Amino acid sequence: MLGRGKEKKNVEQIAKPVKGQQRIARSFAHAYRGLIYAVRTQRNMRFHVVVSAVILVLSLFLGVSKLELAMLVLVIMAVLVTEMLNTALEFAIDLVTRKYHPLAKLAKDVSAGAVLVTSVAALVVGYLILSDDLGPFSLETLERVRRWPGHLTLVTLVLVAIAVLLVKALTRAPNPFLGGMPSGHAAVAFAGWVAVSFIAADGAGIYAGLISLVTLLMALLVCQSRVEAGIHTFYQVAAGAILGILLAVAVFQLF
Repeated sequence: MLGRGKEKKNVEQIAKPVKGQQRIARSFAHAYRGLIYAVRTQRNMRFHVVVSAVILVLSLFLGVSKLELAMLVLVIMAVLVTEMLNTALEFAIDLVTRKYHPLAKLAKDVSAGAVLVTSVAALVVGYLILSDDLGPFSLETLERVRRWPGHLTLVTLVLVAIAVLLVKALTRAPNPFLGGMPSGHAAVAFAGWVAVSFIAADGAGIYAGLISLVTLLMALLVCQSRVEAGIHTFYQVAAGAILGILLAVAVFQLF
């Protein structure tokens, strides 16, 4: 009996990490819902998201370096995080009081000022990085971008993620992280397939077709897993796949 009791305790201890993993997944789901809600309800947040996408596309034309791209991503994330914190603070103040209070007004004003400071800093960093290359776009610049397909792929996947975020916010999915139109997993998977296919066609030679086929099968497996798990319907997965394909083809054809 004592031996069985020890075995039971050991089994419970082993099962604890699984519960922790479930808590992590649940926390991630709540965070994703918060992001969707911020984009859906806050006009400034939507503006920042769209401007971020434009800046990333512009960096493709100008062929910025890896370090410059990292700096752009950091300042973009700083602006988005500050805007979300500003929104969260406004909700917290409104929860405490709906009446006018000088301190509540000051708190909201200071929070908005933090967004302004971060946005100005992002503009300065963006100008310093992009100003030297701004001007007439040349074939030489486009060729420089093509020589680093990783940059093109990264921006493509980011644009697909932003597009999925905007569509889910506009369609008002009840649970954007678990379901909703379109499927973000399908969009990213098929965008990755298109990116790998274009890159393989340029440098993989006779193995290009095989590499593209394997990547396509992986993308289809991702879609199948979402449908079988009951997270997405077939139409949501198909919409995500079409969105990912169209955006990726557009980026790789234009640049």
